Amino acid sequence: MCPPDIAIIGAGYAGMAAAVTLAQHGIPSTIYEAGQTLGGRARRIRLKHSRHALDNGQHLLLGAYHTTLNLINLVNPNPTYLRTPLVLYSENGLQLHVPRISAPWHTLAGLMSARGLTVNERFKALAFMLTQQIHGFQLPYDLPLAQLLAEQPHRTIQLLWEPLCLAALNTPLHTASAQVFLNVLRDSLLGDAKNSHLILPTVDLSALFPDAAACYIRERGGEILTGQRVQQLQPEAARYRIGTRTYRAVICAVAPQHLAALTAPHAVLSQLTQTVRALRYQSIATVYVQYAPHVCLPRAMTGLHRTLTQWVFDRGHTHRQHGLFAAVISAPQQHHTDLAKTVVAELHQHLKLPQQEIWAHAILEKRATFSCEAQVQRPEQCTPWSNFYLAGDYTASPYPATLEAATQSGVQCAHKIIHSI
Repeated sequence: MCPPDIAIIGAGYAGMAAAVTLAQHGIPSTIYEAGQTLGGRARRIRLKHSRHALDNGQHLLLGAYHTTLNLINLVNPNPTYLRTPLVLYSENGLQLHVPRISAPWHTLAGLMSARGLTVNERFKALAFMLTQQIHGFQLPYDLPLAQLLAEQPHRTIQLLWEPLCLAALNTPLHTASAQVFLNVLRDSLLGDAKNSHLILPTVDLSALFPDAAACYIRERGGEILTGQRVQQLQPEAARYRIGTRTYRAVICAVAPQHLAALTAPHAVLSQLTQTVRALRYQSIATVYVQYAPHVCLPRAMTGLHRTLTQWVFDRGHTHRQHGLFAAVISAPQQHHTDLAKTVVAELHQHLKLPQQEIWAHAILEKRATFSCEAQVQRPEQCTPWSNFYLAGDYTASPYPATLEAATQSGVQCAHKIIHSI
């Protein structure tokens, strides 16, 4: 059998989505991955404190993530996630439950019955959403979300819009893209009722899709080379050289900050690399806290308001990792030296969890996502090089840096190759 003629650099969700799509169409590929664990910025990690497989960060999916869910279901028919109607429960802020009724009444009913907002504040939020729906969720030009929300009550912004913005875009309200935020509202909260469902993984993020995808790809003639960092990509007579092998097409699915090293010093890509270099980034901090196995919360996900901690995930509900909690801080404005200590104190004060933990460990992903700011320029999947494509959540998309944006980009790149053959 001839070796695959398509190379994919990077085995995160974008790269694996591309490889699975190619494999579906009988086209094997070779995937190069610098690390030993598949998943990129959504991968399994191991800590010396814990016997459990953990994640480098928590990822929520929504029912609107059709591409991601279809791929997960394709490569792993056994359910690896929980699906529930949307519940945004904040212990000291907003409490919103979306009922099981048809769209768009499900979201509107949930909003009008939300606790934590006054009747006037709820009507203001409802009026905002209906106004955006009338205009097709389309702005004449992009602007910071804070400007679009300028007429909303302060408490509504604090309790509803800002938490949603941070959860979806991982970008502060005063710089976040209003248009991308409206795209998320349109396709999740005001689309089909199932689109608003929360999807909670019950396995680690590598097992959720990339590991099963690897088996699917190998069974169809593809290969995955871990621990293989591609230092530079060299175009050569209408092909691309990687090490000792050449390929007719390449999908580059590395994190954007690594792109320039791969393509330098080729002047034809200078505009592309400038666009990518201009991107700014936001971090996400995750603090794992282990208590005794009997310690639990009433629900899998609980929010906090006016605290450093924004969301707390009880992994006993989802992963059967009893007594283990993951506290998430999106787009932190400052990185505390005693982050774990601060989070443990907040969990005790606001959620009545024990004052003393067994262990706590903080993980800071400094470039967890690109900063989804108003009018941000994102590169297209196609590049000036023939048959060289970019895949990743930072590429052109109506959505922010999510797993769905990543998988969509990978699928799109794969189809460009399929149509060129």
